Amino acid sequence: MLYLRELVLGALAAGDLRGDGEIWHLREGRLPGTARLTEVVGARLATADAAGRSVLELLALCEPLPLADADALAGPRVPAALERSGLVRVVQDRRRVTVRLAHPLYGEVLRAGLPVLRRRDLLLGQAARVEARGARRRDDPLHIATWRLAATGTADPALLTQAAVLARHAHDYAQIIALLEALPAEERTTASGLMLGNAFFETGRWDRAEAALAEAAARACDEPERLAVALIRTASRLWSNAPVTEALTLNADALRTVTSAAGRRGLRINEGFIRTAAGRPDQGLALLADLETEVGEATGVDTWLRGAWMKPFALALTGRAEDALAWAERAHAGHRRVDERALVSHPAVQHVPLVLALTEIGRPAEARRTGERAYAELVAADSLVRVWLAVFLGRTEWLAGHPATARRWWAEAAALARTFDHAMALRPVLGGLAACAAVLGDLTAAEATLAEHRALPPVPPGLLSAGEERLGEAWLLAARGQVGGARSVLTAAARTARTTGHLTGEALLLTDAARLGGARRAAERLAALARTCDGPLAAARARFAAALAADDPGRLLRAADDCQAVGADLLTAEAATAAATAWRRERQPRRATAATRRATAALARCEGARTPLLITGRAVVPLTAREREIALLAAAGTASKDIARVLALSVRTVDNHLHHAYTKLGVTTRRELARTLRAPAADVPPDHRDE
Repeated sequence: MLYLRELVLGALAAGDLRGDGEIWHLREGRLPGTARLTEVVGARLATADAAGRSVLELLALCEPLPLADADALAGPRVPAALERSGLVRVVQDRRRVTVRLAHPLYGEVLRAGLPVLRRRDLLLGQAARVEARGARRRDDPLHIATWRLAATGTADPALLTQAAVLARHAHDYAQIIALLEALPAEERTTASGLMLGNAFFETGRWDRAEAALAEAAARACDEPERLAVALIRTASRLWSNAPVTEALTLNADALRTVTSAAGRRGLRINEGFIRTAAGRPDQGLALLADLETEVGEATGVDTWLRGAWMKPFALALTGRAEDALAWAERAHAGHRRVDERALVSHPAVQHVPLVLALTEIGRPAEARRTGERAYAELVAADSLVRVWLAVFLGRTEWLAGHPATARRWWAEAAALARTFDHAMALRPVLGGLAACAAVLGDLTAAEATLAEHRALPPVPPGLLSAGEERLGEAWLLAARGQVGGARSVLTAAARTARTTGHLTGEALLLTDAARLGGARRAAERLAALARTCDGPLAAARARFAAALAADDPGRLLRAADDCQAVGADLLTAEAATAAATAWRRERQPRRATAATRRATAALARCEGARTPLLITGRAVVPLTAREREIALLAAAGTASKDIARVLALSVRTVDNHLHHAYTKLGVTTRRELARTLRAPAADVPPDHRDE
């Protein structure tokens, strides 16, 4: 805990650990400590004698070491003494025994204190020992190349290339870049340029990726090489905020130079990848329709993996979640089998569409578990694609009715997207972040997030529909009491989603419109979507909206059952609250109390969410739709004359509705009204407090 405290203090002092209002993040590759930390660790290391110190220094540069190498350097008694003192760990894996430093900070301090020539001697000496044994282990070439490069700034070109291939198998993109950038210009090939460009792409360094891939394209001398370059280059251009036409143009240019049937088919699959990733799943799915169900040589490993990653997205977003689930599982299994032969990202990326499919099929708990495991793998690989996993995990939690958890995931995604300058991911994330903040009552954060969203450059909408970006705008209006304006935003956003083929996005937006008083208008289209989209979530949404439209307490409770079955806790609470309101109106207090208990149990899982259905459902006598709308506006501090202007009513009509709401809620002032409705930002102007 002392080490952790000093690391945090050092990072804060250096300006490397910063908060953006939602999440703290550390600048890549920076973990500065403090003078006190160096002193404490240094005192710990000083307990070793001179022979032990030499072993520790070698471990700092080359761990893990075979125990035999540590023994050869200082004698067998020294590693044993270091283990007894807690400075190293000795690990046995079958017949192999290795030595590691007991704490990573020991390596940081040791490396910082090593003179240049001492560092060089240690690195070259260890490389010579491994070479003398014949470099028999699979990863020995990677270690030798890395050590020689660190010691002298150069290494044998063939060894550098071989080491880069091994680093690629380990998804160590930083190592790939270091090794291949050390290659002399005359030793670079199309294959090395592809690896380098892909490593830059995977780490979000768009300009350098384009430069490396353009160089690889210039060197490409046959059709397979031109096709391989086109696959990576189009993806890099697509994610780098460039217009989608640039990626499509690159693909079309490649199509003009590729003559084989297999190559041309691969480029059509790549176009399907581009169009789906750019926000047109309907168009993408048509191009991906004949993709083989298993990875094989006919299409090419990288081409198949790229198409198999994007196809389940297209299926899930167009309402075929069951097929998407099968494809995502198939793609992940295939990727694991051929990972060492593939240039496409880490196999865990195949779990991004799996999270989406599981969510849309009504299994958010499984989506959560799957996504969290995959996210840990992609963090270890330092892959850019983890930003999309965070995006979809946030969406899963939003649909589950957990706004605080959704906010954390979307904040993580936003921090990554800003780091990589990936506006395609940042746009939907900022909309979601603003929606979460609004539902949690943090209107200041919601407004600031929407201001950042408005300042973003125009880019393709990405894997989510452009309509979902407007969630924040709608829910901020709702939090301010402007539910009519919120409904209009959501309805327009749903139309946008429909035009781009995002049927599940349309259903999400229409469900939110129904929650904000638009159930009658949304119910028919949601019923049609439930017939088109498979899985219980679509059906639960449709029954929820229909029950709200009918204002039937029995149907509302059955809708609550449906919503609970698909893990939609907030919809469950809202449906039960609406049922309790309807039972009170029908003077059925026992049933109303039972429904309220049901709502309270569901709401306990919703992390402090505040929505108009929940807020106004607490009246002793139910509010009418108009009374609810006016009460919410008044509770947000809006004067009667402004409410009248927004709703196109007379001030007298507004005051009459407000008086009825006061009576039903048992309050006499706007401040009491705001407290009763738990509405945020209830700073009512003095001249309107008792209207």
